[in-house]
Amino acid sequence: MKAYYPTLILGDTLTLAVVTLAGFATHGPTSLDLLPRMMTSFLPLLVGWFLLAPLLGLFSAQITINPRQLWRPVYAMLLAAPLVGILRAVMLNGIVLPLFVLILGASAALGMLLWRALFLFIQHRLSLVQ
Repeated sequence: MKAYYPTLILGDTLTLAVVTLAGFATHGPTSLDLLPRMMTSFLPLLVGWFLLAPLLGLFSAQITINPRQLWRPVYAMLLAAPLVGILRAVMLNGIVLPLFVLILGASAALGMLLWRALFLFIQHRLSLVQ
């Protein structure tokens, strides 16, 4: 089996960055001045995702190229969302906002689903060429 780790790690990281940027963009214009504040969402997302994704086999070639396993990234992100909320609250010295956790979890889960479906599609197309 082929190892997809570098591609998946890069894609997952970029997906979470896009989700973070999209979240901030929905609240007004974004600029480099907001970068430190964006990190308070992005870094906990990375930690939560990369703690849970391997436990659910999301870097296993057998799972990542199986269309029937596309539920796993969604499940992993929904499981990670409360941890992300807690880590973010700690970084901001604030409280966990349940609505924020719900919206962030759902949007990140959708982002991961789209990215992993795209990855699966590309891998399938490449296997047809070979």
